[in-house]
Amino acid sequence: MPVSGRPPYDEGNIFARILRGEIPSRKVHEDEYALAFHDIAPQAAVHVLVIPKGPYVSVADFSVGAPPEAIAGFWRAVAETARKLGLEDAGFRVLTNMGHDAGQEVPHFHVHIFGGQPLGPMLAGRGPGA
Repeated sequence: MPVSGRPPYDEGNIFARILRGEIPSRKVHEDEYALAFHDIAPQAAVHVLVIPKGPYVSVADFSVGAPPEAIAGFWRAVAETARKLGLEDAGFRVLTNMGHDAGQEVPHFHVHIFGGQPLGPMLAGRGPGA
């Protein structure tokens, strides 16, 4: 870990490249704090990713390393994205993975917005005794 206590950030990760415009995305929302775009391998009728515009590896890193206005702006962008997608009335799920065991595949903090269909229980068949 670097001296600051924050994990190192890989500038070559796919989300960093999307933010720099090196890789195209199907944008839903963009502002000074975040970019939201459709997932290339959707797992629900609506599956959008929201990423902060900054070098943050995980939600833990983001909560420690980002200034308060960036944190507030990011979560406002998540809500605005869901509104733009028309998901507020029926409902939607917001999910973030942190670390290998949780299934985080890209080392840039991001949230998934799922909706557009009934989503079922959170971790179907994964509880004790399942």
